[in-house]
Amino acid sequence: MMYPRLRALREDHDLRQRELAEYLNISQTGYAKYETGENDISTANLITLARLYDTSIDYILGLTDEIKPFPPAKKTEPEEYFHRKRTRRRKSGAVCTRKHE
Repeated sequence: MMYPRLRALREDHDLRQRELAEYLNISQTGYAKYETGENDISTANLITLARLYDTSIDYILGLTDEIKPFPPAKKTEPEEYFHRKRTRRRKSGAVCTRKHE
């Protein structure tokens, strides 16, 4: 997969491949291969670049033309459920008797 927006974003921010490679803790060649599509970008590096450029991963990947990032994620229902359950357990003084290996 080619990532043409990576080059455009880099140039729009007046950055060099070497600078971004250092920022991502990879080689300049490794970063250049991201732009040409020879290497796939790790999820961690996609997140880092999206935050750096204040855009979304979808924009970088060409899945949307909307450059603005999405709003931050809210807690999902399962997270809220388990948070409430843990809070209730702590308040009730329940103790876990299961042995962990």
